[in-house]
Amino acid sequence: MTTPAPAVPGAAPPAVEARAFTLRQRFLLWSASALSYLAIRTIGPTLRLSVSLEDGAREHEPQHPSIYCFWHRCVFPATYCFRNHRIAVMTSRSFDGEYIARIIERAGYTAVRGSSSRGGAGALLGMHDVVESGYSVAFTADGPRGPRYAAKPGPVLLARNTGVPIVAFYIALDDAWLLPSWDEFMLPKPFSRGLLRISRPLWVPRDAEGEALATFHSELQQMLDRTRIAAEEMLARGEHRRLPLHRWTR
Repeated sequence: MTTPAPAVPGAAPPAVEARAFTLRQRFLLWSASALSYLAIRTIGPTLRLSVSLEDGAREHEPQHPSIYCFWHRCVFPATYCFRNHRIAVMTSRSFDGEYIARIIERAGYTAVRGSSSRGGAGALLGMHDVVESGYSVAFTADGPRGPRYAAKPGPVLLARNTGVPIVAFYIALDDAWLLPSWDEFMLPKPFSRGLLRISRPLWVPRDAEGEALATFHSELQQMLDRTRIAAEEMLARGEHRRLPLHRWTR
């Protein structure tokens, strides 16, 4: 991984080098990422997402810099929902991670290679530099391999080291295909409706260590669980139909 350039306020975040792939892998990455991005750009505009803010939450437009956390199964609608908003995303340095990175880069995100299982320390340093440059970052808190709905500690460490708040969100859909994957990945059906639920921010003190840090990790887990359960229950009761739509679905 290359050494990032010093952060400059208002500048683009530092680039992070991707791993090398064979010619066959590069072709597969190009074709698969192009088709997947086409699906996002085709289905995304048909979705209608209402917005619900938890008590104490800020406006639903991205607040920079922030650390956004969500469950891996929401990647498809979240990619469209928050596109072109100066957000960097941690992705694995594996083949699958590079595939995801290329999709999100097409949607206006910055990919920082590394994950909780491969290259995590270097990727967290890269995310730190991105935050210092004024960008927000996003984590699939249970990615890249799960277990499903089990939050990793990376966002809490980054929040402590940068002084930037964590915000959790979840997107519940009323009509989606569920893929037979570890996360039950949600692929929205065209013209489906959903609910974007956003939590209030969580601040982690810079002096948090040991047991205190574990407590904030537990709070992150609770935030993610709370937003998911609230979104799914509100959607089941039909409350989303009385809430304002996300700006790009009006």
